[in-house]
Amino acid sequence: MTMSTTAPTDSRARRNVTVLVLAQAFLGSQMPMNFTIGGLAGQSLAPNPCLATLPISLIVIGSMLSATPLSAFMQRFGRRAGFALGSLGGMTGAVISSYALYVSSFPIFLLGALFTGMYMSAQGFYRFAAADTASEEFQPKAISYVMAGGLASAVIGPQLVKVTTQAMVIPFLGTYLAVIAVNMIGIWLFAFLDIPKPQPPAHDAPKGRSRRELITTPRIAVAVICATVSYALMNLVMTSTPLAVVGCGYQTSDAANIVTAHVLAMFVPSFFTGHVIARFGVEKVIATGLVIVAAAGVVAMMGVDLTHFFVALILLGVGWNFGFIGATSMLASAHAPEERGRMQGMNDLIVFGGVTMASLASGGLMNCSGGTPQTGWQAVNMAMVPFLVLAGGALIWLVMRPADE
Repeated sequence: MTMSTTAPTDSRARRNVTVLVLAQAFLGSQMPMNFTIGGLAGQSLAPNPCLATLPISLIVIGSMLSATPLSAFMQRFGRRAGFALGSLGGMTGAVISSYALYVSSFPIFLLGALFTGMYMSAQGFYRFAAADTASEEFQPKAISYVMAGGLASAVIGPQLVKVTTQAMVIPFLGTYLAVIAVNMIGIWLFAFLDIPKPQPPAHDAPKGRSRRELITTPRIAVAVICATVSYALMNLVMTSTPLAVVGCGYQTSDAANIVTAHVLAMFVPSFFTGHVIARFGVEKVIATGLVIVAAAGVVAMMGVDLTHFFVALILLGVGWNFGFIGATSMLASAHAPEERGRMQGMNDLIVFGGVTMASLASGGLMNCSGGTPQTGWQAVNMAMVPFLVLAGGALIWLVMRPADE
């Protein structure tokens, strides 16, 4: 009886995972593109170098503001419509950013970045969508496979940057035109997604816990903390990396190569992260991720040779993968289906709120905390320490709690 119920469910889930992997590959290429050139383009337009990473911060703010309404939209109209809306937001952001570069307007460029955040918010729900039609056993693997789609984006995005950055008279304009095309592909791709629209709840259907009850549930609270810290610290360091690399005398192509290595490291482990979670438990995987992120900071502070940048960013990517996918798996198993829209929207609001603060701090730490790019880079990596302590302490507290509490 169990087998006959599970098999068709996972058959549909595998089809949806295929679509979401392709979406992660093509649409996900925007992330390394935006993070590679966002700070550099911002630096060329901003009136003050301390504001160089503000466009990236606006992307994250757009993601944060979009998370809850986009989750509610998908709860009512389905994942397909929600993801297409996210791609439309990414396309709109790229159009506005292109115009901003054409007229050399920093405020308009920031507006484009804000719209781009709608896409980034939608991408954050791919991992949850992977679990929607999956059996409990297949869920962590489905999430992991979808995240693995970022492997292709790690190659596609930076290579598009290399080809398009100087392809037009106005630097970076060609890159944003490429982003428009990428989003058009995404809108077509989501037509193949097969996730049923949520049924309107019956009058007597379970309502689930309130947001306050959900966020005060120990397992949910720790999952949100670990996801927020993993993502925020990754963003903090990655946002400053192109500025640090170019500031230390290297080329934009070197920064693109380092971002490629970083994004590959973010997603290559996803081929086996789900299996590792199933084998060793989600708590151990999250803890391992936090330790690896700490190791990335140590390597980054050892020097500013290209080797140090490469190794630090590779470790940062692997640590993010274990920490963030582990936290996502923990969260997915800690709430009921009727709580999905409420919990996932609140989770991404909190996560992207933390990422927003990290990206806002990144430019200031990098450009305005010392006299040289080297001292700014040191400050960025030192800033990780208190947050790693917070996440590690929360995880230890959860593991040591009595099982019946």
